[in-house]
Amino acid sequence: MSQMVELPLWLFVLIVLFAAVTFASHFLFPSVRWFFRRRLEKAVTKLNTRLTRPIEPFKLAHRYDMIQRLSYDPQVSEAIVEYARKERVPENVAFEKARRYAREIVPSFSAFTYFGFGIRFARFLANTLYTVRTGPDNEKVIASVSPDATVVFIMNHRSNMDYVLVTYLAARASALSYAVGEWARIWPLSRLIKSMGAYFIRRRSRGALYRRVLSRYVHLATEGGVTQAIFPEGGLSLDGRLAPPKMGLLTYVVEAGRAVGRDVVFIPVAINYDRVLEDRVLMAAHKRGDRRFGAKISVVLKFILEKLWLRMRGRFLRFGSAGVVFGDPISMQAFGVDRRVEDLAETLMSRIQDVMPRMCVPVLAKGLLATDEPQARQKVIDVAVQAIVAAPESFLMGDDEDPKARVERAVAHMIQRGLIRPQGDLFEIPDQERDTLQYYANSLDLPDAPISAPAK
Repeated sequence: MSQMVELPLWLFVLIVLFAAVTFASHFLFPSVRWFFRRRLEKAVTKLNTRLTRPIEPFKLAHRYDMIQRLSYDPQVSEAIVEYARKERVPENVAFEKARRYAREIVPSFSAFTYFGFGIRFARFLANTLYTVRTGPDNEKVIASVSPDATVVFIMNHRSNMDYVLVTYLAARASALSYAVGEWARIWPLSRLIKSMGAYFIRRRSRGALYRRVLSRYVHLATEGGVTQAIFPEGGLSLDGRLAPPKMGLLTYVVEAGRAVGRDVVFIPVAINYDRVLEDRVLMAAHKRGDRRFGAKISVVLKFILEKLWLRMRGRFLRFGSAGVVFGDPISMQAFGVDRRVEDLAETLMSRIQDVMPRMCVPVLAKGLLATDEPQARQKVIDVAVQAIVAAPESFLMGDDEDPKARVERAVAHMIQRGLIRPQGDLFEIPDQERDTLQYYANSLDLPDAPISAPAK
């Protein structure tokens, strides 16, 4: 027992390394994880005292546990058996497929990432690119919702900046759980987005097994009171108008509310911009009749970094205003639990249109397109100013803000982009930019602006 054993140095180092890893994994790491988890729980408890709607325990559950719960859900199990029968594959193969879907969908929410990094970055980016304008009753709308109800924000989708704006503006209310499409699955963006609590959806998937896994996750999240955000149009607007709503996710939420007897309150959110960052990419897709967007994530990141660099050097001009208005909420129980989902969707989209903020660029575009002739410069400005004075609340005007100064900034922005061309005392529209102006004008349900005949 006391004899000396000789070992090669490399083998001794390997044994020590394995021993260190074993010790760390069995004794050190669990203690460290416990220590940090206790600190995180205390931080979340403190954070919840400042939020209108505290973070739900469902959202803080371990991702592995949620994947297990979803994979072994009775309804998912039924779908697995049906899939195995139809596809003539073993049930364990079907189970692994369902489990893969669950891993893809279930987020890995981090309160530290969301509130420590995400909110700060969203605030910085939103205020760097735009003058952010909000509805005067936005916070009151959220505060009016019963704490026992599940809140779902229903938003129109103009730009990928929509995520940033609403995340920033709802920061005092709660942590939002977004349904995001395939674009967000790009590494490393996917890891960040999942840690922010978003869940991925395959918009083009029509498989019954995938739909069942997704519907069960939405059901569990709704039952757990998770505050969600849904774009019912199913994608970015290609022509600037509100697109007809798609029933998928909305149906899952409604069915969950019916099944568990929990009230679901839908808050319509209207978003509009003086400039949509992806406008030309979206218009090109609209002309082709597809949704294949040519912009790569590397190009988008390069664009953002360039603008941030200009901001640091004091040479950056914002892209005008971005407006976000919360409409009157709709309680599912008050609306009618048994009413058709289509009726609910139509009412929500109507309320979004009713509170759509009027940005100056869309209003100017609407007026300029009223005739094919060049417009008198001063008349164009005066009519836009009159529209603001007549309804300052719909333009989200500040108390001390000068309407004329705001219009002139929008005009300067349009000239800089080449959307309009000054010719003496007239404005003319370059032929290649008419579609761009129409794209922005489409965002408003306004009558033609009463601009008089062009000056001679």
